[in-house]
Amino acid sequence: MGSSRLPGKVMMDLDGNDCLLDYVLNQLSYSKLIDKIIVATTKLQEDEIIVNHVQKRNLEVFCGSSNDLLDRYYQCAQKNNLEHIVRITSDNPLIDPKIVDMVIEKYKNTEYDYVTNALMRTYPYGTETEVFSMNALEKAWKKAVLPSEREHVTPYMKNSENKFKVLNIKYNENISNLRWTVDRINDLKLVKCIVKQIKTRPITMKEILELNKKDPNLKKINQDYVQNEGFVKSLKEDQKYLNNEKS
Repeated sequence: MGSSRLPGKVMMDLDGNDCLLDYVLNQLSYSKLIDKIIVATTKLQEDEIIVNHVQKRNLEVFCGSSNDLLDRYYQCAQKNNLEHIVRITSDNPLIDPKIVDMVIEKYKNTEYDYVTNALMRTYPYGTETEVFSMNALEKAWKKAVLPSEREHVTPYMKNSENKFKVLNIKYNENISNLRWTVDRINDLKLVKCIVKQIKTRPITMKEILELNKKDPNLKKINQDYVQNEGFVKSLKEDQKYLNNEKS
């Protein structure tokens, strides 16, 4: 709930019935390869609304650190005896279960530690899927020290210096200029337009691309933002950390 740019966004209404978090969970329910969905939130009082909402849906919820997301993921995975983790963030209500299953399938059929479609971006923002092993998560949890590595879970795995076996899946064209994640109010406006106009469920990337062709102005609603603002902020914190280590 504590988003700095759009506070309370995960519980914001999208269609008069379901909130943003509902859409994430509903979309993922169409995955054929996800065995279990766990919502990993914080112990903060402000996030009790998320806990109650998830429990009403009879889904599992885990409460952990509000700042150290890497620790939250590790503790959640350890508690649930997970061997493999699929990471989907709660600000992506249009996550495509077909893309999720594609990334999982690639992970299952190879020997990579970490597989994603978001390392070298070609897919739209809001379709990010990350799959990694418990061994990789534990190694990152033990060794990661930078603020960006602790706050964003997987940067330590992505760093080539740390010698993880990493695979990035590319789309057949670069459409990463499209933005379907929700970080600002205009993002929310766009997603509301999309869910109103596309009636079938789950909503897929293919359907949104077809909608964009019919209405080219749609994507202009939220094209005025810097991508990855949160991560850029964390990188600045990294520099402060490194400067303190030197002094």
